[in-house]
Amino acid sequence: MPVNVNEIIRKLSRAERKKVEDRAAELIAEEMSLRDLRKARKLTQTRVAKTLGITQDSVSRLEKRSDLLLSTLRKTVKAMGGEVHIVAQFPDRSPVLLSHLAEEHPRRKSSRRRKSESARLTRKIRKEKRGKGQEKDPTLS
Repeated sequence: MPVNVNEIIRKLSRAERKKVEDRAAELIAEEMSLRDLRKARKLTQTRVAKTLGITQDSVSRLEKRSDLLLSTLRKTVKAMGGEVHIVAQFPDRSPVLLSHLAEEHPRRKSSRRRKSESARLTRKIRKEKRGKGQEKDPTLS
């Protein structure tokens, strides 16, 4: 015969029911969307937007996204006063805190800029070699 969870809960003492309800609330609180998190922190989209240097509309769209860059998530949580930590869980070992995934790194130069700097440096080397009367290096042509 199937057992109804409500019947089981009704049979619990008041203290036991309270304990179950408290634990259920804890579990629900452990998982939040960015929107829920912002509201729990009592922050407005406008305030988060100002901290991030974006518009309120952008924060609204960000909260609706299901796929974010880690850097975007890190910046958003930081704007709310928190930090992001990513944990990998496996069935055969204890959880592992992943490092260097959500840290801020200096922006890399675009590949176009790197190529133009490389070409400029190559021209400079050629010019210096010609100025010293050296023959042309075929590898630099």
